[in-house]
Amino acid sequence: QVQLVESGGGLVQAGGSLRLSCAASGRTFSSYRMGWFRQAPGKEREFVASISWSYNTYYADSMKGRFTISRDNAKNTVYLQMNSLKPEDTAVYYCAAKFELRTDYEYWGQGTQVTVSS
Repeated sequence: QVQLVESGGGLVQAGGSLRLSCAASGRTFSSYRMGWFRQAPGKEREFVASISWSYNTYYADSMKGRFTISRDNAKNTVYLQMNSLKPEDTAVYYCAAKFELRTDYEYWGQGTQVTVSS
């Protein structure tokens, strides 16, 4: 069982930056692929980025070059650095975890709100 707790959301002006953190419980954090997803009001949840146990990263096309995912296995934490934020980045951001070979993410955090003002 893995518990995930996100933090770092807030209100920022367009063009600004935020860094989200996701702290995970459990002794096998380093074995999981970690992902960030987001859900804007009235829209479906969408993939943002993921990072494997071996630090391979993958991004949604619209986030490439602006967002950076990283992990610190010693701290059981995954991060999402978000730069050049746009109003359309406003959403609840969720952290998720899964074993690499699983299709679906198994564990989810409660989400953190990011609001970008124009």
